[in-house]
Amino acid sequence: MTLWTSAEAQAATGGKVQGDWACNGVSIDTRTIEAGDLFVALRDVRDGHDFVAQAFSKGAGAALVSHVPEGVAPDAPLLIVPDVLTGLEQLGAAARARTGAKVAAITGSVGKTSTKEMLLSMLGDQGRTHASVASYNNHWGVPLTLARMPQDTEFAIIEIGMNHPGEIAPLAKMAKPDVAMVTTVAAAHLEAFNDVAGIAVEKASVFEGLQPGGVAVINADIEHAAILMAKAVDCKLRDVEFGTHAMHFKLIEVQVQADTTVVQAQANGTPLLFKIATPGRHFAMNGLGALAVAEAMGADLALAVQSLGRWSPYQGRGVRETVQLDPVEHHLTLDLIDDSYNANPTSMAASLEVLAASAVGENAIHNRAGRRIAILGDMKELGSDEIALHAGLAHLEAMEKVDVVHCIGPLMKSLYDLLPEHRRGDWTETSGEMLEGLTGRLHAGDVVLAKGSLSMKLGAVVDAIRKMGHRNGQS
Repeated sequence: MTLWTSAEAQAATGGKVQGDWACNGVSIDTRTIEAGDLFVALRDVRDGHDFVAQAFSKGAGAALVSHVPEGVAPDAPLLIVPDVLTGLEQLGAAARARTGAKVAAITGSVGKTSTKEMLLSMLGDQGRTHASVASYNNHWGVPLTLARMPQDTEFAIIEIGMNHPGEIAPLAKMAKPDVAMVTTVAAAHLEAFNDVAGIAVEKASVFEGLQPGGVAVINADIEHAAILMAKAVDCKLRDVEFGTHAMHFKLIEVQVQADTTVVQAQANGTPLLFKIATPGRHFAMNGLGALAVAEAMGADLALAVQSLGRWSPYQGRGVRETVQLDPVEHHLTLDLIDDSYNANPTSMAASLEVLAASAVGENAIHNRAGRRIAILGDMKELGSDEIALHAGLAHLEAMEKVDVVHCIGPLMKSLYDLLPEHRRGDWTETSGEMLEGLTGRLHAGDVVLAKGSLSMKLGAVVDAIRKMGHRNGQS
């Protein structure tokens, strides 16, 4: 299906078109570009213009550029604009304007991507659905997601993130959502804000982009929920609350089991029971909020509940799997909880709660039960309180059920120093150093959580654990 013709792209951007072309996708990365894509030569760490020739060699249908790049034929199929990012934004705005889709915007300090993926599962079973890829939620990720949206889309889910004040509102106004959800507000990216209340104000600004008559879906349990609710009133929106203190989607009870979360709730006074095929109270909250969004989008709630039951976490965001340690002795396994993509105090507490509730296996070799083991890396961008926030993890109730804690990074040293001797594992400066002797720290029957900010490279630790044996699917 054609996504953009040269005439449509020119009309959207006002740029100069070379050639008569049509593209069926939009790409910013030559490593993943597909034949027929429009390659967008963004300037980031590298200048995308340096890769235009390579994009064409891989079959790009055209390129969005600010000039004819070196090594590219003068008559190559191009859309030339004064600024490439602005051109991408214009494509995104045009794509939004030409579709009749119902659009949801998802923001929050924690749980954006998981909630987006839950909604993709729900809405994708009820209509043609388009959503952000991975965590494409910033100043180029949002317009890219919009520019990729087919005209016949029925539901769209746009993830919106931020690092600094003033980032969310412009992206929300570009997306023009019918429904906007704030998953939660917590101490994430705190170094750019005075306090968590300032983060709540920024998250609430997503409501500024809502269409007239739009719906604001708000977590009623967070400390600064009143800031979000006041913003919804200012923007003349209908608000829908979710959580244990909510009026609309009310959480009644959560049962976290070994590989399932069972949730009892009420939807506007009507009993609502749903299951999620992964453990975690935080998944229950995200799921409840996602159901509220789905209903506000016009989806069938009963079908959405069924779809949610088939959802599983995105890799690096709490996915649980069994690692078989011996190709012959199949009972020699350990469980791995891969939550290595990102971390802040709220998500760290949620993941430790999942670990604490996990059932361990038997260690036949050492004739004892397995252990609950946490491998934790630094949480970044927490501002002046970063040391205290790391140290505070030692006092979490869930920590009492964790047998061994290994720590990675200078900030996690503050947690390591507070751990009791029987719980203290090893501390290393980097994930690379933690890899040394890793297999000797883990045994059959153990349940292992790996979590830290992306820059701490806990993914390398996860990969090393997987390579200890033969991956045996998700538990």
